[in-house]
Order: sequence, then structure tokens, then C-alpha cells
Amino acid sequence: MNNGLDLEYSFNEALKAVGLSSELAHIIWLPFPMLLVLVAAVVGVLVTVWLERKISAAAQQRIGPEYAGALGVLQPIADGLKLLVKEDIIPAKADSILFTAGPILVLVPVILSWLIVPFGQNLLISNVGIGIFLWIALSSIQPIGLLMSGYASNNKYSLLGGLRAAAQSISYEIPLALSVLAVVMMTNSLSTIDIVNQQNTAGIISWNVWRQPIGFIIFWICALAECERLPFDLPEAEEELVAGYQTEYAGMKFALFYLGSYINLILSALLVSVLYLGGWGFPIPVEIFSSILHLPLNSPAIQVITATLGIVMTILKAYLLVFIAILLRWTTPRVRIDQLLDLGWKFLLPISLANLLLTAALKLALPKFFGG
Repeated sequence: MNNGLDLEYSFNEALKAVGLSSELAHIIWLPFPMLLVLVAAVVGVLVTVWLERKISAAAQQRIGPEYAGALGVLQPIADGLKLLVKEDIIPAKADSILFTAGPILVLVPVILSWLIVPFGQNLLISNVGIGIFLWIALSSIQPIGLLMSGYASNNKYSLLGGLRAAAQSISYEIPLALSVLAVVMMTNSLSTIDIVNQQNTAGIISWNVWRQPIGFIIFWICALAECERLPFDLPEAEEELVAGYQTEYAGMKFALFYLGSYINLILSALLVSVLYLGGWGFPIPVEIFSSILHLPLNSPAIQVITATLGIVMTILKAYLLVFIAILLRWTTPRVRIDQLLDLGWKFLLPISLANLLLTAALKLALPKFFGG
């Protein structure tokens, strides 16, 4: 399979060509992945916050942001600047070290997870062979930060919110991982590049959503629960817990939670796109484009068209899922904590396990269609 364009390798080779050693080239490269990820994540958050405000306004027959820039597009930037200049308050009886470390521990693993997402036609920041495993490992760190924040605040509402966040995350991580394992089993690889390439053999027909419909639904439900979006926002339910683990936070520390939540939502949408909706793949096979334009597949024009379409398709699929998540937030009621845990342990876990066993059986019975 095509291993994709590894930006780290390309960057190092370019620096070696001008006379630098491989060690120096690697040191110069180190800050670039985080910088690229931060820019992509922050821009994605600004767009998503604006979309959420406009969609919620439309759902409630309001206008929404209007005055901060054209159609209110600068409103998320204004909100961010407001939080940036607010006073940073640490409660008198709080554990200041854990109180400060909590938001960082929530945000950093989410940003690191973006390293494994292919954003377009063979384009990713660092081609990690165990990309999916790395993402599952990083996502399990976030609830530690939430629990730490709730405990360190010395507030009963914060502690309850932190405990709920930890319980919710543990309940939904297992079915999430099992649904991903079914896709990995079909692809015979943990690389996100290989997973997308395997889905792009026959256009929309070869997307994993048709071979893994149950896994797709389980993954999306678990992703919403991991992002603590309605109807699964129990850790910060304002009617019960004021603001949950965020109750005592203000200023930039609160902004880190806010940022982490939206970055996680966009990341989840991108991963659903990569795992089930063909990633950068266009619904129509590339061969049809080349035959219409009477150009060979390896011609520069076709390469530019497919690369551009790939980036557009990845973003479109991700934001379609973000739109659905936003619409769900403003149109569905919140479930109770016991219903939330029952759904995870009594329904999604056994169904995801059965789906994994069914995938294994189909892989043996129909290797041509299930990646034997």
C-alpha cells in the first residue's frame, strides 16, 4: 500500500540537501508538527464555535452573532481575547499545582492526537505506523486531567463533575476501542493512511460505513460521550452541578477546557471520516475523472485535482459530522447518569464485542470483502 507523504522525511531530506546533518535537521523539525497542529486546531475551533452559535440561533429562531465582523465571524476571536485578559483566580483552599496541571493534561493529549490524522491525499504530519493505537492511548489520559481538576478545586460540584467525567470516559472508551479494532481487523494495519487507502478502491461503495454500520453508530455515540456533548454532558450539567469540574476555573485555564472540548469534537469527526467515510476519498473513483479529462492517472493535472479534492472532502465530511453533533446538542434532552452508564456497559459494550466477533467471522468467510 501507499505509505503516503511523510512531511518529516521530506523536510529532513530538504535540509540535508543544503548541507545540514540528519541530527540537526531532526532537531529543527521537532517544533514544526506541534505548530502545524496548533494552527489547524485553533482555526478549526474558531470555525466550529461560530457554526455552533449560528446553528443554535437558527434552531431557536434567533439571529446569533451579527456585529463582530461580517455575519459575526469574529465573535469567537472576541470571546477568546476576553478569556485571555480575564483574571486568573485560584481558590484559597485549592491544590494550586493540580489545579493548574488539570487543564493542561486535558488539552495536550487531544492536540497530540491530531498528529496521526491524514488531512488530505497522502498528507499527514507524521506517518506513525501505530496511529490508531497511539490515539486510543492518548485519549485515555484526558479523564485523569478532568478528575484532577475536579479534585483540586476543593468544591463538591467540581468533584462530582470530575468523578462523572472519569466514569463516563471509562464506560465509553472500551466500546469505542472495540469498534475501532473491527476496522483495524479488516485493514490488517493500525496506520490511518492504510485504513483510508483500503477504502478508496471503488469510490463510495468501498467505504467502511457499509461493512461496519454497527461499528460506525457505536463509534459516533461513544465519540459524542467522550467529547461530553449533549445528550451526554453529565460532567458539566449546569442544572445539577453549576459547571461541573469547570466551576472554579476562570480566565485562560477555563479557555483551555473550552478549547480542548472543541478540538476533541473536530478530532472525533475527522477520525470518523478516516475510519468509516473514506477519509480524503471522493465518492466517484479517480479513474473516472482521468477518463473524462483524457489524462493519465500520474499526470500533474490529475495529481493536483485529486490532492485538492482530497483536502476538501476530508474537511466536508468532518464538518458534516460536526453539524450533526451541534444539531443534536440543541435538539435533544440530557440523559440521567444511570441511563448514561447503562447505555455504555449494558448495551454498547456487548454490541461492540458481538460486532468484533462478527467481523472476524466475515473476514474468514468472505476475505475478498472483509480484508482477508
